[in-house]
Amino acid sequence: MVHGAVLLRSKILTAEQLEALTTDHRNAGLTPADVAMLDVVEKIVLDAYQVTSEDIEGLRDHGFSDEEIVDIVLAASARSFMSKTLDALGAEPDEEYEADPTLTKLTAFDR
Repeated sequence: MVHGAVLLRSKILTAEQLEALTTDHRNAGLTPADVAMLDVVEKIVLDAYQVTSEDIEGLRDHGFSDEEIVDIVLAASARSFMSKTLDALGAEPDEEYEADPTLTKLTAFDR
């Protein structure tokens, strides 16, 4: 939720763009490289053991360096770990993020 707030408040993304990213990154107007990156990130978050050498090679084919690929994997893994930890503990977002109806709508998950 915090990342969404930063993207909206800094005007990096509009609410519509953020919604498109959270619902289907493949149809959110991203570059092919960004879609490939998010495909691998999604795989890391859902089933990291299924990431293949072909996935990594696909990132290279889109211009990502090995260092950038490590950054992608580490960032996705760390964020997934933190999100799952907070969910398991039943943590709630800070009030300032709960007060933003756009973020509440876009990040409402069944709990």
